Formats: sequence, structure tokens, C-alpha cells
Amino acid sequence: MRIISGKYKGRRISAPKKLPVRPTTDLAKESLFNILNNEFYIDEVILLDLFSGTGNISYEFASRGCTQITAVDTDYGCAAFIKKTSEEFDFDINVIKADVFKYLAKAKIKAKIIFADPPYDFSDEKFEKIRQLVFDNNILTKNGYLIIEHSSHTNLTQLENFSHSKKYGGCVFSFFEYSQKLNSKEEE
Repeated sequence: MRIISGKYKGRRISAPKKLPVRPTTDLAKESLFNILNNEFYIDEVILLDLFSGTGNISYEFASRGCTQITAVDTDYGCAAFIKKTSEEFDFDINVIKADVFKYLAKAKIKAKIIFADPPYDFSDEKFEKIRQLVFDNNILTKNGYLIIEHSSHTNLTQLENFSHSKKYGGCVFSFFEYSQKLNSKEEE
């Protein structure tokens, strides 16, 4: 895996092979950030990275100047790897080793972008639970996105707050947002 832009553009990061992960491909990641760069100032974003795995998405945000990053993963090895890599790159990433669903049920954070990359074999009910916890607990700011990465075999268009999706090979990013965006002055 490599960082595709920002201060550490081109740097490769090698995760231990034993981690239970499926990192977002460079092509899909680059396409995602092309979208996000047109909508947000990355250095002003508060990011919540769920099912963060190797930390691939968190590192990309950090390299681009985002300083308010929380990465949540249930696997001890993943959390330890993100923490170690963050220290090596001097990234300010708050790493939390926790079950994502339990974390979302009690989270006090308000994030502009929430990126969730759960296992591709998740049931429809688990995908819905991510969406429900984020919106019911007002974790997403009014002008933000919940982005769920999933396989092209999964369809999330029927879920409430679905906005649009982008497909890159076998990977799909489904975007969720409040039905009406507010002016930044009205945002909480």
C-alpha cells in the first residue's frame, strides 16, 4: 500500500501479512480523494475511520493535512500497527481498539467524514446498523458524508440517507448524508 498524495506522497507502507485486512486499492482510493478534494478542505476535516484495518485511509487523510483523525478497529494487531505507523510518520491519529458498533453507540465525536470499510461479507443488517448508529447518534455533521466501502455484490441504495455511489472495479463507495445540506453557518 502507498500514500498517493500530500506530504508523504509515494511512501510505501508494508503491513504485517497476518492482519485480517483487505486494504482499499490505490485506484479506488485515488478516485475517492478526487471526489473529496472537490467538496472539502481536507485539512479542516474531522475524520472518523471505522474498521480502519491497516490505517490506509487515515494515513492518506493525514498526509493531506488532516489533523483530527480517529481510527477504530476491533483487532489488536490492526490498532497496534496504526499506532506504530502513525508514530513513525508523526501523524496525529487517535487509535481506538474497540468494537465499532459499541463505539458508535457511545461516541461523542462529531465528524465531517466518516469512512467505514467493514468486511465485504457483512449482512445487510450490519450495514444498516452502521448507518443507523451514525445518524441516530448525530455523529455526522450536517454537511458531511458517511462513506461505506463494500463489494459490487452489495446494494445499499435502499438504506435511508443514501445519496449516491461510485464503483471502481469490484469496490463501491456508497455515500450517505442528511437529506438537506445546510450552509456552513447553520452547521452544528
